[in-house]
This record gives sequence, structure tokens and C-alpha cells, in this order.
Amino acid sequence: MSGTLSVSRAVAFAAAGVAPRGGRRQPARLHISAAALRSASAFVAALTLAPTGLADSGGTPSFADAVRETRPALEIRYRHEAVDQDGIDKDARALTAKARLSWIMPAENGFSVGVEGDYVFVFPPGIGEDFNSTENGHTEYPVVADPTGFDLNQAFLRFRHDELTVTAGRQRIVHAGQRFVGAVGWRQNEQTFDALRVQSTHGRVALDYSFVANVNRIFGPGDGAQPGDWKGDSHLVRGDLALSDGHSLGAFAYLLDFENDNGPPNSTATYGLDYRGGFGPLTVSGSVARQTDWARSPLSYRADYYALEARLQRGRMAFAAGYEVLASDGGRAAFRTPLATLHKFQGWTDKFLGTPPAGIEDAYVTASTTIGGAALTLALHDFNAERGGDDYGREVGLLLKLPVWKGLAALVKFAHYDAQTHASDTNKFWVMLTYRFGS
Repeated sequence: MSGTLSVSRAVAFAAAGVAPRGGRRQPARLHISAAALRSASAFVAALTLAPTGLADSGGTPSFADAVRETRPALEIRYRHEAVDQDGIDKDARALTAKARLSWIMPAENGFSVGVEGDYVFVFPPGIGEDFNSTENGHTEYPVVADPTGFDLNQAFLRFRHDELTVTAGRQRIVHAGQRFVGAVGWRQNEQTFDALRVQSTHGRVALDYSFVANVNRIFGPGDGAQPGDWKGDSHLVRGDLALSDGHSLGAFAYLLDFENDNGPPNSTATYGLDYRGGFGPLTVSGSVARQTDWARSPLSYRADYYALEARLQRGRMAFAAGYEVLASDGGRAAFRTPLATLHKFQGWTDKFLGTPPAGIEDAYVTASTTIGGAALTLALHDFNAERGGDDYGREVGLLLKLPVWKGLAALVKFAHYDAQTHASDTNKFWVMLTYRFGS
């Protein structure tokens, strides 16, 4: 490994307070040592007590002032998720809650800090535990991938100067529509990254580079059927060009190198372009990419990706139609997106979290509207194999979002997957309440 990569990995791990690979992984993903916590506490306290030492000559408020003025934010999300899946005798019923406490300074010029912790738990205890979280051992139930426990979701140091932003540590990274890199915010335990990220804008051009030393996956805080972390040396690169008002072109390269558990088969090199443009009430978006095996991957393949979507807005109504293909290389392996917010794509029953070896074609339509403060969405998908043309199945989904009170929102969602040659018939139903307080 080059000296540059070694330094990048050290900075990403150190700022997040985590142990580099090779260190023993703890049951909960809180890798910060007591000494690190004491040092950080002393550092913040010293900055807070310093009255003027960090103020600039122009009278800009000091870092210490910003620390004192930053207020914590609280989010509580309570969810009922029910799953009826053919082939599994018992239905799943998960009653889980996530309590998130965040303390994140505004990203203004100069240094800022952010810390965010999540605690996921079953409530009431003993009643809503009839589900397979992937680590609780309840394999007689369908999977609801919401393991319980505490997770240090973010812990970063950020520096901003005009058009340059550098962030080091555990952080949320989201690219474009999250098709390739996302936060997986639907699950109770979010996906974040131990990374060094550099973002810069130059007129109409925006550049974004991240070196990722560790992916904190949704399956944590502990390891179960899936590892809670993927360690390695990965690079996320994206550039965006604003062509004109309402039109943009993006280019990306994702070089993923994972070393542990089931990570190596997901080590890939992906290069692509995407476009988004508005034509009055019509918005058109498209993307193309090519992927090969990379670094530690035991596979040998090359596969393409392409997607096209048109969305029409007419008053309170919106209609969309799209076609997305994750191609196969001779039926041996197919295009994959291991860091995507997968629940957002290819149906809400999550039948295609891993691309089948024969690839997948997804033809879909959606219709949505707003009624008062409520938002209603209908989604239909037709899934087929990219190679061989097998009929995988179809899915219908219905989503209702509505505000309840100040800071309180409700969600009701249903999805049905009608299997033909892939997976099994499945019904999923969710009711969720989210309360947010503070900045």
C-alpha cells in the first residue's frame, strides 16, 4: 500500500475514533477508547473556555462560540414491520424504535465537529421480537434487518474554506440519487463511512472524492449472518457539471476494495455517466455504467448498467415511467451496487438486494399526489432476467405519508411481490412514526 493510502486510512480511522483493520472488533460498533474520549472531551472543553483565541481578525465568531451555540437534535422513530413470506411458516412482526441524538455544528468557514449516536431497541420487550434481524438467531421468521444496539453513527471533524470542504471521520456520504452510494436511511441502523472526503466547487463544476477505510453497514452494531462492517481501501469519485438551467451531467468512478467476510466478491470497479434535465413539466434522467471485478474480488466478469426515467408533474399529480437494467456477464455474475440505498430501487419487498447472476430488467411506473399535507404514491414493477428473459415476478406498492403534529410525521406502506421464477410471494406492511426535536 502506498504511503498516501496509509495516511488516508489513518486519518479516516483516527478521526472516527475507530481501530484500523487487524484490531479486534467489539460487539457494538463503538470503537472509541476511553483515552480517546477523554482527549476529545478535554479538547472541546478547552475550545469552549477559550474566549477569543479562535476568532479571526474580522470579528467572525470563534469556534468556541460555535460550540456553545450548537444545540443537540433528537429523533425518535418507531416502526411496526410485518412480513408474510411463502416458504416460511411463521410471519414476522417487528416492533422497533430508534433513538438518535445528534450534535452537529453548522458547516461554516473554518472547523466544525459532528457527533451522532443511534440506539435501536425492541419495544415493548418480548412482544415485538418475532423477526429475524440477521443477528438475533430467530431464523424461523422472515428477515427484518434491524439489529438492536448502540451505534456511533457519525463522528467527524470538518474544515471548510470558501468552496472547499474536507471531512475526516465517520460520516454520511450520499451521491446523486443514492443508486451507487447512499445512507440506507430506511433501515433503523444507517450506513455510514469511516472516510476522508474532499469536496470542491469551481463555478459550474462540483468535485467529490472520498477515501473509505470502513463501511459501517446496516447489519451492525454486531456481526450476524451479515458482517456489520466492510473494511478495505475504497475510492468514491464523482464530478458534476451544470450544463445550463435545469440540466446537469455527472461522471463517477467507484473503486471498491473490501477484505473481510463477504466483502471481496463486492470489490468492483464501476465507471459511468448520468444526466438529468428539465423540459418544462417533464424531467428526464438517464445513466450508463460499466463494471468489472476489482482488487480482492474472486470473480472475473464485466457487466453494464443503464437506466432511463421520465417524470411528468401536473399540478399536484406526478407520473413517472422508467427502465433499469443491471446486466449479466454470461450468467456467471451481474452488475451490483453494494453501497446503494437498495430499498429505494427495484421494489420495497427487497427481493433484489443482491443482483441475480442472470441480471435484472426492471420496468416500472409510479403515480403520486398530495392531498392537504398528505402524500400518496403508487408503484408498479415488472422484473425479468437480463440474460435468458425469465419472468422473475411483479410488485405493487402503496405509500402514504402525512404530518401529524409539529415535529411528528406518520408513514403507512404496503408492498406485495408476486413471484414467478425468483424468490417467493411476499407481503410487507409498515406503520411508522417519526418525531424530530431540535436543530
